[in-house]
Order: sequence, then structure tokens, then C-alpha cells
Amino acid sequence: MRKFAFILFLITSTFIYAQTATVKGVVNNEFKTPIEGVAITCAQYGAETNQKGEYILTIPAGIDIIITYSHVTYKTFEKKFNIPKNKTLNYSPTLTVKVEEMEEVIVKNETKEAQGILKIDPADAVKITSAKGGVETVLLALPGVNNNNELSTQYNVRGGNFDENLVYVNGIEVYRPFLINSGQQEGLSFVNENLVQNINFSAGGFQAKYGDKLSSVLDITYRTPKEFAAGVNASLMGAKANVEGTLFNNKLSALLGARYQNNSMFINSKDIETNTKPNFTDVQLFLSYFLNSKFKIDFLGVYSLNNYNYTPISRKTNFGTLTDPKELIVFYDGQEKDSFETLFGAVNGTYTVNENLHLGLTLSSFHTIEQERYDILANYNLSEFDSDFNSKDIGNDNSSPQFGTQLDHARNNLDALIGAVDFKGTYKKNKHQVDFGIKYKHENFRDQLKEYEVLDSIGYNVRPLGNISNNEPYQPYDGAIVPFNYINAKNNISINRFVLFAQYSKNSFINSHKIWYNLGGRAHYWTVSDVNNKNVNQATYSLRGQFAIKPDWDNDMLFRISGGMYNQPPFYDELRNPKGEIIPTVKAQKSLQAVIGNEFSFDLWNRPFKLISEAYYKHLTDVNIYTVDNVKITYLANNNAVAYAAGLDFRLNGEFVPGTDSWISIGFLKTEENYDNLGYIARPTDQRFKFAMLFQDYIPNIPSVKMYLNLVYNTGVPGGSPANTNPYNYQNRLNDYKRADIGITYVFTDAKNVSQKTWLKGFKELAFGVEIFNLFDIQNSITNTWVRDVYSKEYYAIPNYMTSRVFNLKLDMKF
Repeated sequence: MRKFAFILFLITSTFIYAQTATVKGVVNNEFKTPIEGVAITCAQYGAETNQKGEYILTIPAGIDIIITYSHVTYKTFEKKFNIPKNKTLNYSPTLTVKVEEMEEVIVKNETKEAQGILKIDPADAVKITSAKGGVETVLLALPGVNNNNELSTQYNVRGGNFDENLVYVNGIEVYRPFLINSGQQEGLSFVNENLVQNINFSAGGFQAKYGDKLSSVLDITYRTPKEFAAGVNASLMGAKANVEGTLFNNKLSALLGARYQNNSMFINSKDIETNTKPNFTDVQLFLSYFLNSKFKIDFLGVYSLNNYNYTPISRKTNFGTLTDPKELIVFYDGQEKDSFETLFGAVNGTYTVNENLHLGLTLSSFHTIEQERYDILANYNLSEFDSDFNSKDIGNDNSSPQFGTQLDHARNNLDALIGAVDFKGTYKKNKHQVDFGIKYKHENFRDQLKEYEVLDSIGYNVRPLGNISNNEPYQPYDGAIVPFNYINAKNNISINRFVLFAQYSKNSFINSHKIWYNLGGRAHYWTVSDVNNKNVNQATYSLRGQFAIKPDWDNDMLFRISGGMYNQPPFYDELRNPKGEIIPTVKAQKSLQAVIGNEFSFDLWNRPFKLISEAYYKHLTDVNIYTVDNVKITYLANNNAVAYAAGLDFRLNGEFVPGTDSWISIGFLKTEENYDNLGYIARPTDQRFKFAMLFQDYIPNIPSVKMYLNLVYNTGVPGGSPANTNPYNYQNRLNDYKRADIGITYVFTDAKNVSQKTWLKGFKELAFGVEIFNLFDIQNSITNTWVRDVYSKEYYAIPNYMTSRVFNLKLDMKF
């Protein structure tokens, strides 16, 4: 009987074995990366994925069975199968990462902090109240980042200007329009804050892998969708919409965003009465396609159109002091019509050779067509008031009125095409990392600039300084009438650039203290060519380094030092002199920089806080000095100056209110330049002190009511100088910039507080808010208008005031 039972068992086992099927495939995570060590089980059958995420599992055939996929890092996944005998099924599941709350265990990735890179929550860019909104709003609340123009998305960093900042979206350098003269022309930022996943910012001392600019790096990453979602934001100033999702079994992800903005509410709040019709529109599309577990292709496309139609009517500005008050009244005739059309496209392919080596190739193109056209005639009257408190005529005009006329004309056109091929690689093994890359970029700029400004004072033409002497009205003058300013230039230039970089990074320990360091270098070779094939060749190189240490102390502290050589080869704007001519021999501006920083994390009121402190110094040579009028930067297109910038930055952030993140920023800065050994004077961006606060709060008994306060105080910057004059003679400063924007929002439902009301079931988020811009209605000025008295030849600096108090309503929806 025992022999018979044994034979029967063998026969049954053989029969069962013959009734089997096979399941095989690759197990990936949400980012299409293979997962090693996944346990695949079904009853007594089992298998495990290899290094490539591959597995093969034999299962019983012809019956319903459940296969379980489990891993210590990922959520367990189960799938039911019924496979015919002797058949093989390919099945490749995607596992999602576990999210578990663990008491008193905090795991932090401190690499960004060691690199001196600040990570910003993208939600702040969407929620914080400001006139322009977006990512730049958050940056302007940081120490060392300044701009006294609420209508502009540009920013100065630690004494630099707008042109000294790098901006990347998904690793691709992006650009701003070139002919923009004022913030109210500027329109939308390139970055669509509703599409953003990561925001990284460095205010100086950054690594060699980033480009050749002097001041800062803003590195933006758009998100790769995992499921369908949509959002709509609407306000009195415009609307935004975005939709995202996946196709083809999650191989293709798509992210689409569209924006429209009309800032006439702000323009009409200024002291110039206008009839203005600005409208700014853009559409952005980001696609990601996973060919397989190793190869991914991304596409980013952007189309934007800014139309700016501006008709000034009149202006009345009071200025001066309490003892010497003055008034300017202007009546305008004419209009301005501008158009800025931009098309941007980029294709990026990334290939994972193995777990250590990652390669990427990017092809990008940027094309902009810009037109700036205006004819504006201004008739002005400059008066003085009686300021004697004992006089019965106090406040009345007691002067002989001074009349004048100014005619501004422009017909400016620009067609720019920039194409680039960029290859990058990263090799990681253990605690070592090597980054390297090579880039070729071709830039072509074709422009035609025609501008003139004619000044007339009491019927007499005002000529440029240095022109033929004129003693009107006392002596007759019958010479030619010439404009006070005149530009007539036509350029067609090409710039070819080759850039190389390589850097090495390592995590290590000194005893029990964690350290991280980075060493790298860049080389940049460029050729400027004109239509006559005249070439000017130049090259620069730079070496940079970073070191950070996190002591094994009871206090949570990190210390870092970074710096090196930072060069900025000239771009189109920097090659163009005040007459509009291209000077191809302009050299790269150079700087030696050092940054010392400390991060101290601590608990206050049983809530987390962090204090970041940094001291920096920049020594600049071959400086190409410039003037700033609103957001228009005009370079001298030479390298005849040296400069320096030094300062201290402090930022305290944490939960001032439980469950919300707020911060306070304080910055001290001094930056000066020495042109042609005439002595040091303040640079146009010399903002000595800054205080900023981003504060979030809510009503404890009604947590759905939230408040966002954006508060900025900046000391005044130099007010500039009249055209054709010596800036060393004009070192007065603008008034301090003071502004508070506040938003109050009622959240009907969101991810943290899901409403059970039936009519809200279709919303992931629904919120309605009221915003007040310039809460205290403070008059801030951005530049001066210079009016010249024909008799005394004296210039009066008349402030150009920015926006006053503006109210707005907004509605935010997510589906």
C-alpha cells in the first residue's frame, strides 16, 4: 500500500506540473525605474525580481489565482489571473512608494542644503498674493533678491541686474523678451506656476554644471502626471487653466496649461490717466514618453503673445519737499503699440545605461519677433506752490509756469533665433558622482532700431549736451533742429558658442561629522560674426568649488563655503551700446565670489524652525556698466570698470502659526563701481537694506478662512541720471519702497479638509478669495522723469510712481 501511494503521488504531481502556466515581466516604480528585490508569490509558488526588475513565475493553469507583489519600500499589489495551460503572459505592474508616519524618526535629504540650493514649495507660488503672482513672487521675499517694480517678474540678486540670472525649465535655459522697456509691457513670466513640481534657487556660489552668469540660478522642473487632473483659476485680471493625464498604459503623460492676463487694473491705478488695452497670452505643453524602462523622451513647447496698446491722456504728479513743493501737469497725444511673439520648443532624451550612468541629449529652439512702436507728444507745465504756512495763498501756484514739450518716437523691430544642442551625463557610484556636459548654441539677432526724443522748452529746442552752444531766448539761433536723443541702427549678428563643463562631488565623513564637497570647471568659447563675416573670437574658463560639513552635535547645524570664478560672456543686450550699435569686442564680465553660510534647525514653541545665514563678497572686473530705466537696461558696451558687492542675508522660516509655513527675510547689501578710475559710486542696484515677510494664517475656529500676507520694505536705489549727463553728478536715491499685499481665501474643500457636501463632490479643491494689493496705498517710485529748465539748465527729477491700491477677486478650482 505504501508503494502504491507513493507511485500515485508521483503520477498526481506530474499531472499537476503539466497543468501550469507562466507569468513574466518587469516591475517598475512610478518613475519607470526597475525595482530589484520584489517578492512575487502565489500559494506555494514564488519568484523575485533581478537587478533589471525582471521576473518569471510558474503558476497553476486554468484556475483563478492571485499573485502578490511585495517590497519593503513599496505598497503591496495583488492581481487575479486565469491563464490556460502551457501559456505565457507578459505582465509588468507599477508599484507606488509607501507613505508611513513614523514617530520621532525624520529622514532628511540634505544634499540641496549642502549645495547652497534653496528648495521652495510650489504651493507658495500659487497661493501667495502679489500683483504678478508666480514663482518670482516667492523669490522676491527672499533676502538678497530685489525689485522695486511690482509689475515686473524680473529680479536683481545680490547687486546684479536682470541679465545676470539663469533660469532653467526642465534643464533647458529660457529667455525673456529683449525690447521690453517697462514692467507693464512685460506680461507673463515664462514659468507657469500651475505646472511646477520642483523649484530650486541659488543666490550665488553655485556649481560648475550651471551656466555662465554672475548672480543666480532658478531651476524649475515641470511635473510628470500620474493620473487625470485639471484646474482653473479666474480673477478680475485674467484666467489660467491646466489639464493633465496619461495615455497608452501610462507610457505617455501630458501636461497642458494656458494663461491669459490683463493688467489694465494696475496701469489705470497709476498717476497717469490712460486708455490702455494690454493682453498677454501663452500656452505650454509638456509631454513625456517612456519607450522602455531605460529610455524616456520629453517635449516642452511654449507659445506666447503679448499685445500692449497704450494711450496716455494726462498726468498730474506732486513732488518735492514740504518747504519746496512742485507740481507737474502733462497732457498727452499719441499712442504706443507693441507686440512680442515667442515660440519655444525643446526635445530631451534621457537614457539609463545602467544603475550608475545616466545620459541626456537636448535639442532646443527659441524664436521671438518683437515690435515696439510709439509716437507720444507730451505738453507739460511745471509749477511751484506757496509753502508759507502764514500765507493766505498757501498751496496756490505762486510761480511763473514753465512750459515744455517732449516728443518720443520709436519704430523698433527685432527677430531673434536661438538654437542649442546640449549633451549631459551623470555617473554615480557609492558616494561619488561625476557630472559632465558639452553644449553648442547658435544665436542670430536681426534688429532695426529707430528712436528719437525731441525736447522743447517754452518754444525753444533743447539740444544734446556737447552740441553747438545755444543761448536762446536771449540770442537768436537758426541752426538745425536736432533731437535730444537719437538712435538709428540696423544689426544682423550671429554668435556661436561652445561650452564644456565637468565636476566631481562626494559625500563622506570626518570622524562622525558628515561632509560633502564639489569641484568643477567650465570653458566657454564664442564667436561674434556680422553680415560681412567679420569674426571676433574669445574664450573664458572658470573653476568653482563647494564644501559643506554637518557636525555630529546635539544642535542641528550645517556649515558651507562656496565660490570661485564666475564669468558672463556678453549676450545681445550687452553687445549693444546706447546708440544701438553692436560692439563685437565686448569682453566677458568676470567675478571672484565667496559665500559662507550656516543653517540652524531648531524647535520653537514645539514647532520646527530654520535660520539660514549667509555672508558673501564679489569682486568684479571687466565690468560693462549700464543704466536702468524701469526694466530697460542700456549698456555702455565696454569693459572699463571694476566693481564689488558685499552683504549679509538672513532668513527665518517655520511654523509661526501651527500647520503653516511662513518666513522673515533680512538683507544688507553694498555694491559700487569705479568707471575709468573716476572713483567708486553706487551701482544702479545698490539696495542697502531689505526686509520681507511672507506670512500665512487662518482663523482657529474657522480654519477654512486663510490669510496670506506679502510684506516688503526696501531702501531706495539710486535714481539714475538724465541722458547725456555724467552719472557721477547724480547720486540721489529714490524713496524707500514699501508695499503690503494681502489675500483672504475661503476654502470650501481641499485635500486636507474634504467636504461631505453633495455639490462639492466633483471638486478636489474649491476656494474663493479677495485680494488687496498695496494695502496701505503707498506711493512708490521706480524711476525719475527728468525735466530741464531752459533758463537755469537745471534738471528736475520727477518720480514715476507705481501702482496704488487695487482690489481683486479670484476663484480657484481643481478637479
